[in-house]
Amino acid sequence: MNTLIAVSIAPIGIGEELAAEVAEVVKVIRASGLPNRTTSMFTEIEGPWDEVMQVVKAATFGLAKKGIRTEVVLKADVRPGFTNMMTAKVDKINKLLGGENEHPQKV
Repeated sequence: MNTLIAVSIAPIGIGEELAAEVAEVVKVIRASGLPNRTTSMFTEIEGPWDEVMQVVKAATFGLAKKGIRTEVVLKADVRPGFTNMMTAKVDKINKLLGGENEHPQKV
């Protein structure tokens, strides 16, 4: 069953700058081959439920196996009969907004 998730996998208690550890997590997600997109707060992953959850587990345990306490925040959208939800949802909103750019630049 196709699933779209938004997940934040973050180390806890190791300092203020977490970019290196977050990059390790994102590297595992990207290596999965599943469609994914990283934003400033979450990474979206789309695919079959079991495959998506296996990627979340691998990315989480990559940090945990190093002895790093790891927090996972996950939101899932399981929508039977739909695919390509990661881009289709945004495309629908942009169409309703008259094709406006989702990331307008400030002048």
